[in-house]
Amino acid sequence: MDLVLRGARVVDGTGAPARPADVGVENGRIAVVGHVPTNGATQVDLDGLVLAPGFIDIHTHYDAQVLWDRDLTPSCWHGVTTVVMGNCGFGIAPTRPEHRSTIARTLENVEGMSVEALEAGIPWSFESFPEYLDAVGSAPTRLNVAAMIGHTPLRLYVLGDEATERPAKEHEVERMRALVAEALAAGALGFATSKSPTHAGAGGKPVPSRLADIDELYRIAEAVKAHGRGVMQITPGEGLFVDEMAEVAKRTGVPVSWTALLTGIGPPGTAINLLDMTADAGKNVWPQIACRPLVMQITFEDPFAFSSIDAFKDVLELPRERRADVYADPAWRERARSGAGGVFSTKWDKTTIDETELHRALTGRPMTDIAAERGVEPLDAAIDLALEENLKTRFRVVLANDDEEEVAKLLQDERAVLGLSDAGAHASQLCDACFSTHLLSHWARDTGVLSLEQAVWRLTGQPAQIFDIGDRGVVKEG
Repeated sequence: MDLVLRGARVVDGTGAPARPADVGVENGRIAVVGHVPTNGATQVDLDGLVLAPGFIDIHTHYDAQVLWDRDLTPSCWHGVTTVVMGNCGFGIAPTRPEHRSTIARTLENVEGMSVEALEAGIPWSFESFPEYLDAVGSAPTRLNVAAMIGHTPLRLYVLGDEATERPAKEHEVERMRALVAEALAAGALGFATSKSPTHAGAGGKPVPSRLADIDELYRIAEAVKAHGRGVMQITPGEGLFVDEMAEVAKRTGVPVSWTALLTGIGPPGTAINLLDMTADAGKNVWPQIACRPLVMQITFEDPFAFSSIDAFKDVLELPRERRADVYADPAWRERARSGAGGVFSTKWDKTTIDETELHRALTGRPMTDIAAERGVEPLDAAIDLALEENLKTRFRVVLANDDEEEVAKLLQDERAVLGLSDAGAHASQLCDACFSTHLLSHWARDTGVLSLEQAVWRLTGQPAQIFDIGDRGVVKEG
C-alpha cells in the first residue's frame, strides 16, 4: 500500500449510505475500502471529513481554455476532477487555417469568449480532431478531460463558408461521418450539435449546425453506433426535439443528453411535463438540469446576449468605440425595439442594474419600474443608462430556473442528469462552474431536498454511468 486515507466518512458515489472507512491506494488505484492495517504507507488523517469521488462536469466549454489553462479554473476550485468539452456542437477542431477567425468569432458571439484571449491562447498546432486531442494531451492537466467532436466546426471544415447557408450534400455527409469515426477512434467521447435559435455565430449568422437537416444528424449518428460506444449531446431547436432525440438514441444505441431542462420557461409545471414527455418518448434520453437560477450579467458594450436580434447583429460587427453612436440613433432604436423579442421580451421585470458608478440609487431595481418612471420602454431605459457611463453599466437578468419548488422536483427525479455549468464560457456574463458547491450547500445542507449521498451521486456516479466514463465516479476497489 502506498497511501492510506484514514478515518473518513466515505460517500462512495453510488447513493449508498455513508460509512466510516479507510481507503488504501496502491500504484495509483484504490486497493482497499474498509479497514487498512497500519503499515509503512503514507497516512492521511481524514477524521471528521467526507471522502467522495471527484466531481464530474458534463457540460463545459473548455475546448480552447484547456490549451493555456491546465488547471481549468474555476472548476478545479469546486471539487470537479473530470470535465466534458465540446458541448452544443462548439469546439475548435477540426479547423482549417482559413476558418480560425470564424471559429473564434463564433465562440465570441455564442459563448462570450474574448477573441483576444482566443487568438493569444490557441497555438493552432493542429487541424484535425485527433491532432487537437494530441495537443490537449501534450502537457498534463490538473483535471481529467473528455472531448466531444462538435457539429459546428465539423460542418465548417467540410462545407466551408456555405456551412452557415445550406444543408449538406450526400458526399459531404459521408465526409463528416468519416471524420466523426476518426475522432471517436482517436478518443472523442461522442458527438454534439445544436439547433438552438439563440446560437448565432460569426457575423450574426446561424451557427453551421443549425443548417443541418434531421437526416444529416441521423447519418452522422450512425458513425457513433458503428463505434460501439459514446454519447450524443443535443441542444434542441426547430426540427430537433424530443421525438427526434429519441430516434437518435434508438438508432445509435448510445445515450442522448439534451440541454437544458429549466424551470420558469412556460407555465408552472412545464419542466416536469417535458421530463415526462422525454421519458415517454424512449429510453436513454437524458435531459440536463441545473441546480442554480440561470442568471446572466450583460453590458451594451459587448451585447452578445442580444445577438439573435437583427439590430444588434449590426452592433456586434462594429468596434466597441463605435457602438455608442449606433445606440443613440433613433432609427436603430426603433429596429431594436421591434425585434427585441425572444428570451428578453418577458424578462425585463427580472432585469436589474448590478454594477454602476453613476446610478447606484437604482441598483437592484427592476428595469420595468425604472422604465415606467421615465415613460419609455425597458430596452430604451437600459440603453440610456448605459450611454450615460460609456456603456460600462452592468445589468443582471434572471433568465430561467428560479422556481425553487420545481427545481427541487427535478433534482429529486432520477430521469434527469445534472449539467449546464457552461464552465469555460460566458466568463464576463455568468459563472455556474460553482454548481457543485451550490448543490451541496443549498440543496443538501441547507434545504435537505437531497441527502448528501444523493447529491454526491448526482455529481459523480450518475454522470459517469450515463456518459460511460470508465474508472471514475465511484469509490471502489480497483
